[in-house]
Amino acid sequence: MSIFDETLTMNNGLKIPKMALGIWEIPDDQTPKAVEEGKLRTIGVPSFEKEDLDNLMQNSSTKPAVNQILVHIGETPMNLIDYIQGNDIVVEAFSPIAHGAPLNDPKIKKMANKYGVTVSQLCIRYDWQLNCVVLPKSANPAHMKSNAEIDFVISDEDMDKLKKFTSVDYGKAGVFPVFGGKM
Repeated sequence: MSIFDETLTMNNGLKIPKMALGIWEIPDDQTPKAVEEGKLRTIGVPSFEKEDLDNLMQNSSTKPAVNQILVHIGETPMNLIDYIQGNDIVVEAFSPIAHGAPLNDPKIKKMANKYGVTVSQLCIRYDWQLNCVVLPKSANPAHMKSNAEIDFVISDEDMDKLKKFTSVDYGKAGVFPVFGGKM
């Protein structure tokens, strides 16, 4: 039995695959097979580079629907973004606010003030204008509401400036994994 055959029964009787509840390390040969057998509709991949995507697409019948990559002001891999989107794969930007590093950057603050928005909103809108799916992490309802208020447009000139921004200093969050635990 593979992980794709393991299910949980919900209170309403609906059965869902266990693997739908999180990220699992799955042998490479099982995922495309599960799509072919209809156990999965599609797959998403984490941090795949061009070579990884090429390998997957050339050696299986599976093309991912989404590739979750690090995209934010100071980390904008345009060649990779263009390649992914050029293959009709959605780019999901993880860490769109760069672990909070831009919140203290005077140049980014100045640009946010120019648009009358918060630094977080500028960061989220930046990724949005790159045609990325943006899912900022927050447990704070006020931040969630504010993060969704991105109904402004960053000018082409300012987008170009932000694309050329040098890497940000993540501070204490600069050690991966950034989500705690022991290394």
